Amino acid sequence: MYSPNTAMQSLLRCKPRAVPRLPGSKRSLPVTCSRASLFLSSTYAMCVSSSCRRITRIPIVLGHSSRSLEHRIAFTTSSCWRSNQPVEPEKKPLLKTAKLLKAKLPTLKHEQVFNVPNVLTFSRLFATPVIGYLIVNDHHLWAFSLFVYAGFSDLLDGWIARRWNLQTVVGSVIDPMADKFLMTTLVSCLAINGSLSLPLATLILGRDVSLAIAAIYFRYASLPAPKTFARYWDFSLPSAEVHPTTISKLNTFLQLILIGTTMGVALLHDPSAVSSSAGGLLLSLQDTLGGPEGVARMKDVMGGVVAATTTYSGLSYAWMKSAVKILGDDEALKRKQGFRGRMIIAGAFGSVVTLAAALWYREMMKKVEESEKLNETKA
Repeated sequence: MYSPNTAMQSLLRCKPRAVPRLPGSKRSLPVTCSRASLFLSSTYAMCVSSSCRRITRIPIVLGHSSRSLEHRIAFTTSSCWRSNQPVEPEKKPLLKTAKLLKAKLPTLKHEQVFNVPNVLTFSRLFATPVIGYLIVNDHHLWAFSLFVYAGFSDLLDGWIARRWNLQTVVGSVIDPMADKFLMTTLVSCLAINGSLSLPLATLILGRDVSLAIAAIYFRYASLPAPKTFARYWDFSLPSAEVHPTTISKLNTFLQLILIGTTMGVALLHDPSAVSSSAGGLLLSLQDTLGGPEGVARMKDVMGGVVAATTTYSGLSYAWMKSAVKILGDDEALKRKQGFRGRMIIAGAFGSVVTLAAALWYREMMKKVEESEKLNETKA
C-alpha cells in the first residue's frame, strides 16, 4: 500500500493540468481511483491521495508569489491504481439552453378574440353559405332576409367595437374577410343565375382573389419565426394590419347596393315574395322606375359605376403603402415585404382587368350581331 510520502512523490513527478470546473461526481473520488486532486488556497494545497485516506498539506508557490486560485488541478498518476467504476459524462445544461432560445424569440401579445363584435362577424361568415344556397335554389325571399341581417350586423359590430373600445387585430382581419366572403358568394351565385353579367362578376371576383393572394403572402412574410402551420392560422398572433382605403370602402358600399338591387329585382320573379304583404310595394317600385325596362336600365348604370370603382380600388392597393402595415422593428425588411406584396396585387389584378375587358368586348359584339339579325328579320 502507498504511503503519503510515496503518493506525494508520484504527484510531484506529474505535470499539473488545470481545469476550470469538474463535475460533481469527480469531487468525491473512491479509494480505488487513480486520481488525486489539489484544492489550492493562498499558501497551502490540500492533497487527497487515492491510495490512502489521509490529508497532507503542502505549500504551493507559483512563480515567485503565492496566488489565490479557485481552480481545481487534477493529477493523474500512472503508478496509482485505475478505477474499475465507469465515469459518468457530464450532462449538458439543456434547460439553460432552452431558456436562452426562448428568450431570443419575439414575445407576442395574445388578444381576447371572442368578444361581441367578433361574434357578430363570425355569424355573418356562417350565414353566407346559406344565402348562396337559397339564391341558387330560387328562394329569393329568404335569401334577401338573410342578406339584410348580414348588412345590419356589419354596421353593428363596427359601432360596438368603437363605442366600447373592443377593437382587435383579429377583428381588423376577419371583418373585411367576412365582407369579401359574402360578396364573393353572392356575386358567384347571381352570376350562375344570370342575374349579373359575366364581365362584372369576373372583375369583382378577380379583385378579391388578387387581394387574397397578397394577404397570404403578407401573413407568411410578416409572421415571426418559427413559421409553423399552427402559428400561421393563429390570428391571436398579429403580424400585419390591413387598413382599407377610402375608395375601397366606397366600392364595397356600392357593391352592396348593386347586389341588394339585383336581389330585390329577383324578388319580382319569386311567387312567394309577390304574394306576400310586401308584394304590392315591389310592384309599385317597379312601375315607378319605368317598368321592367327601367329596372334593367338602372342595373346597367349601377353595374358600370361598380366596375369603375372596383378597378380603381383594386389598383389603389398596388401603389398605396399605408393600406397594409407590417408589424415589426426591421424597417428595411418591412419595406421589401411591402413592395413585393404590392407587386403581387398589381400583376394579379392587372390580368383580371384584361380578362374582364375581353369578356365585355365579346358580349358587346354578340349584342351587335343579335341586333343586326333582328333588324334583318324585320326588314
